[in-house]
Amino acid sequence: MAFCAALACLSGQAPADTAQGAHVSIELNALEPIEDACRISFLVQNGHDTDIEQAVYEAVLFDTEGRVDRLTLFDFGALPAARPRVRQFLVPGLSCADLGRLLINGVETCTGDGIPADACTDGLELQSRADVEVLG
Repeated sequence: MAFCAALACLSGQAPADTAQGAHVSIELNALEPIEDACRISFLVQNGHDTDIEQAVYEAVLFDTEGRVDRLTLFDFGALPAARPRVRQFLVPGLSCADLGRLLINGVETCTGDGIPADACTDGLELQSRADVEVLG
């Protein structure tokens, strides 16, 4: 009986623990070498109640020795509310093995009807499934 009560409590907490919340999350999901370039795949989710029409983030790519390799913009495009999206970017002249860290340096563009001005930055959640650290 105590076990069942504990399960009921845990199941009652699960939705709150897994809720996205009103922020954007960006996960560096995969790196794939393509000829003389690196394809970077992200899983992005907009946890706001309204769609983000366009989200463009400024990113800094560091090599494995910590030196800045380049500064670039990643245009994640439209991010519908509460729906995950995968976005891929091909970075020419970059070996995936040479990418050491990725810094989300800020937001260049964040537009959408009724979204707060800081919708793309406030509470920004960053994760990585690759061997590359993501900072913000």
